[in-house]
Amino acid sequence: MNFIKKVCLFIDAVFEKFTLLSLVLLIFVVTTQVMTRKLLNFVFFWSEEVTLLLLAWFAFMAIAIGFREYIHLGIDSFTNLFPKRFNKVLDKIISASTFAFGLYLVIQGWDFTVLMMDSTLPATKLPSSVTYAAMPITGIMICGYSILHFLNINTSRHQDVEEGM
Repeated sequence: MNFIKKVCLFIDAVFEKFTLLSLVLLIFVVTTQVMTRKLLNFVFFWSEEVTLLLLAWFAFMAIAIGFREYIHLGIDSFTNLFPKRFNKVLDKIISASTFAFGLYLVIQGWDFTVLMMDSTLPATKLPSSVTYAAMPITGIMICGYSILHFLNINTSRHQDVEEGM
């Protein structure tokens, strides 16, 4: 059991690092694009395409991290009016709904990825499926997190981070 936990934490850490790397690369590419356009009146032909690709990957993977960290939208002021037993049942329903959403991303994302394998992106010549591959990967992570939430296992890894400034 300890080995499985270590493997899952490793996969989760790689997932989070990849998400952060895509954000850093996104910032770097956009900054480079703006600087070269304003200062040199020149834009790299691939910069817009890479920006959109990185944005898609970052956005989808950040969704999964949001579910992992419990930072998705919730209306606690309303649910706190109900008894704890009702809220526990509601939490199970939310976990099941989250799993269904993750499963939807896996199925539809896989279909999109397979559908776009034959076309290529014009600037980078990468397969268009690279853009859509973020969907099933995110769906798998969301399904995993929702199962853990359903079993009342806390998946939050950044509990000591303060909100705001």
